[in-house]
Order: sequence, then C-alpha cells, then structure tokens
Amino acid sequence: MRDLNVAAVQFNHRAGGKAYNLGVIERFVQAAAGQNVELIAFPEMCVTGYWHVRNLARPEIEALAEPVPDGPTTRTLLSLSERHRMTIGAGLIEAAEDGRLYNSYVVAMPDGTHACHRKLHCFISEHMASGDRYTVFDAPQGCRVGVLTCWDNNLVENARATALLGAEILLAPHQTGGCNSRSPGAMGLIDPRLWENRDVDPAAIEAEFQGPKGRAWLMRWLPARAHDNGMFLIFSNGVGADDDEVRTGNAMILDPYGRILAETWKAQDEMVVAELQAEQLELCTGRRWIRGRRPELYSSLAETRGDELDPRSARFSHERPRTP
Repeated sequence: MRDLNVAAVQFNHRAGGKAYNLGVIERFVQAAAGQNVELIAFPEMCVTGYWHVRNLARPEIEALAEPVPDGPTTRTLLSLSERHRMTIGAGLIEAAEDGRLYNSYVVAMPDGTHACHRKLHCFISEHMASGDRYTVFDAPQGCRVGVLTCWDNNLVENARATALLGAEILLAPHQTGGCNSRSPGAMGLIDPRLWENRDVDPAAIEAEFQGPKGRAWLMRWLPARAHDNGMFLIFSNGVGADDDEVRTGNAMILDPYGRILAETWKAQDEMVVAELQAEQLELCTGRRWIRGRRPELYSSLAETRGDELDPRSARFSHERPRTP
C-alpha cells in the first residue's frame, strides 16, 4: 500500500429517491476530486433509502432493486469512477440472478472493475437475504480493501476474517445511531424535533450526535476494529431523519491504531478527508498481535453453540438468550 487521500461521507438520503441520492453522491465525488481524494465511501443503502424498507412488501422492494453490475446505479458509479480516477463505494438493494434480494455495497473502480459486498447479517426485511462470503479485493490505487456493512462490523470475527484476507483498509458503511435498540446500554431514540429544528438550534442535535446515542456509542467499539486488526477504517453513515428514527452521522476515518484522523458531528450532509500513511501498517499493534496468533486454540470459534439466531431474530427478538 502507498499513501493516499480518502473520504467518508454522511448524508440524509431520500426514501426511494434514487435520482436525488445519486445526485448527492455525484456532488460529493466532484468535491472530493478537488481535494485529490482517490477512494470515497458513502453509506449503506444510501441510493435506495434504508429504514423505510422494513415496511415494504416484496414487490415494492423489487421495484427499488437493481442487478449488479448491469443496473443503472452501478453503471453510474463506474462512470463517475472513471471520470474522476476515484474508487467509489455506495449501498443499494441488489436483485440477484437467482431472484434473491440483497443489501449490497458496490465499489466501482476507475479501471472499470467493481466489487460487491452482500451484507452478511441482513435484518432489514424478511424478503432480503444475507450474504455468505467476505469481500476483500485489490483496488487500482495500490491498496487491498475490505467491506463490512453496518452490523457485520459488530461481530469481531468478521473484522478479523477480513484482516486475515489481507485488508489494509476497511470500508464500514452504516445506517446507525439513534436506533431503538433493545439493549438498554446501547444507543436509543432521538427526538425527531431536534433534527427538524437543526437550523435554529444546531447545538441540541449535535449534542445528541456526540453523546451515547451516536459518537460515544461508536467509541466503545469502532476504534477497536481498526486497532485490533491493523486496518485503516472508513466509517460512512446516514445522518438525519430515516423514516421514524434519526441517524447520527459521525462520518470518520481512523488509522490502524484506532486513532481518529478526521471526523464530523455536524447535523448536515458532510464529508471528511484524511491522508492514510501506509508506513503505519507494518509495525502497528494489531498486525503485531495477529502475527502472534495461535490458531490451534481457536477451534471453538467455528463451533455452533445451539443458541444462534438468524439476523432478523437476533436483531428484533426480545427473548432472553439461553446460557450455553
């Protein structure tokens, strides 16, 4: 890997407003090109909209979905990528050839190639499937990139597996913060009126974004994914009203020590930019620790316990888990 400028974007998508959302993406790509950005990450399902999808019938989701790479969104991203010599990641709903629907993240590259990550732990709709493989690839900028979408990042095994596949940079697109979590110590709902009143009283909503429903929640675990696995991490997220919840933005870029290189807590569409210094990778703590692994001790990680749940049940179930 060599040094390169990267960007993370937060924006308030429109539910089902694909033309509008792609227009926002194009404007940010143009702005990023002016800052010599070579890799930019947009949020999960930012092209189609996110939280409203949980209430859609299958035909309504199919109307939003597109094939990859032959759909109009991927073609648009590839065109933008070639024009600006920039690798671009953005989320959408994929219509697979076998009829399944996926929460997918497309990464378009300036050499005309693409990668597509299907979220491993998809819970947004009973009509959408979860992916079954990790996504790690070589980008034309001379770096190896992995993708984990939102809840994928919450399972430490996924981050470690991605690192073991050689990822130097982890793209972590989200729609999070301000969630109605069933865990009393995690996040919590934000009063939508604070978002609606953001122009008059920005301090009130920004305090929520920086507090335990947003940044403070992320700081409990997000830097550890970068640090423990020796990867740069690019966190992109929705911001503002998302159906009946409020996303907290907090777009940020972290180095392989888990230190924040750039971040925002503004209650608006925003982009942060940072230079990744490749020399940090070789001797960073996480990579040194990985080289000290003892795989012969880890067989239990691949064994079922008997209390596993599918992603939707794990996300929405209110049952108390069984003790193994």
